[in-house]
Amino acid sequence: MSQLISRATAGLVAVIIGFTSSIALIYQLVMVLGGTPDLVASWVLMLGLAMGVSSIALSYYYKVPILVAWSTTGAALLISSAQGYTLNQAVGAFMFSAVLVFLCGITGIFEKMMNKIPSQLACAMLAGVLVNFGIDVFNFMNELPLVIGVMVAVYLCGKRYFPRFAMLAVVVVGFLMAAMTGQIDTSSWQWKLSEFTFIAPEFDLNAMVSVGLPLFIVTMTSQNLPGIAVLKAHHYKAPVSAALNVTGLLNVFIAPFGGYSINLAAITAAICMSPEADKNPDKRYWASIAGGVFYIIMALLAATLVGLVASLPQALILALAGIALFATIASSLQQALTEAYYTEAAIVTFLVTASNLTLFTVGSAFWGIVAGVITLVMTRKD
Repeated sequence: MSQLISRATAGLVAVIIGFTSSIALIYQLVMVLGGTPDLVASWVLMLGLAMGVSSIALSYYYKVPILVAWSTTGAALLISSAQGYTLNQAVGAFMFSAVLVFLCGITGIFEKMMNKIPSQLACAMLAGVLVNFGIDVFNFMNELPLVIGVMVAVYLCGKRYFPRFAMLAVVVVGFLMAAMTGQIDTSSWQWKLSEFTFIAPEFDLNAMVSVGLPLFIVTMTSQNLPGIAVLKAHHYKAPVSAALNVTGLLNVFIAPFGGYSINLAAITAAICMSPEADKNPDKRYWASIAGGVFYIIMALLAATLVGLVASLPQALILALAGIALFATIASSLQQALTEAYYTEAAIVTFLVTASNLTLFTVGSAFWGIVAGVITLVMTRKD
């Protein structure tokens, strides 16, 4: 029973963090394209169902904790790159991007590239992706010192006295403290059902090149690459090509309903792979399955949750993410520095990934790996 609760808690925390930390970006994206709040709910409904079903199917079939998520960096990119295009043209660009992802999977190109990356560099990149979430726990104490301070204290006590329920206790205490201190305003919150909205795609060449191609690059380098690195860092055999086949093909069909981009999760997936999810690594895929179930519930309640999220303090959500990732950050750094041969390359990978470096619209996760490989080649002694 305790294992079931631990797995469900990990899945729930992953979904809460994934949903609340980026729903504002999706809302803004829909508004930029001329949509309405009801259309936002429609997009979240379709995205949630697609992420839930694919997470459950992939995790159960491969017995590996695979969590699928929407592209947060993709949404941020689209807010600027999609301006000036219609919803129909944007949907055509989404489908073009999804086809490119599918081709990466069917040809096996991406998997071959990932197999050549040493696990130490993958762990260093993962640590670089996650470290700012850990730092933000203490940065946000400036905004909510009492709430976040109590959350950290509960986590530390939980790790010692009730490790299986530590994160569940943090979630409950965090929300209770926020409510007691007046940080949650639900005055405008109301129950509402979501509905699907179909948007006919229009395949405009300019939109496909200016919107679809950058979306594909960002999704692969800033989302799928760290997603694979998370699996490698936790010693799971990642079904890279199969995952890209499923997410890419599924994305083609959901794009007309607002599925702009789905991909392998990294940050939230790491929560499902932590020891808090299950002490047995071979059973942690149940946490991702639980996450898939919560995704589906989130989707069905999309219209209601969009309003609820607006009432929560962002500092609380991001602090919750950081606390949930403490153990993963520590283990990633430890594994990255296990062999002296890779130490310098791993440190460079970590530092570049943790930076705000962005070149040619490609984020720091990709450049971290590139910098690490170059360092390894330049400093190795044959």
